Amino acid sequence: MTPRFRIGDHVSWNSEAGRVSGTVIKVHTSDFDYKGHTHRASPEDPQYEIKSDKTDHIAAHKGSALTLE
Repeated sequence: MTPRFRIGDHVSWNSEAGRVSGTVIKVHTSDFDYKGHTHRASPEDPQYEIKSDKTDHIAAHKGSALTLE
């Protein structure tokens, strides 16, 4: 089962630059547009917007890509 996260959770994920960490700022449970692309999400398989700790960059990821810190 894919882990569930809540707004405010501190998580990490792999990126091209290595391991990145940040805070969940939004949970999407339906499809949404982000940076010109449609991201698929549902109540059973949500996607999360995470604000990076170091750069303030916002990323969108599925729960399967995230690890709770």
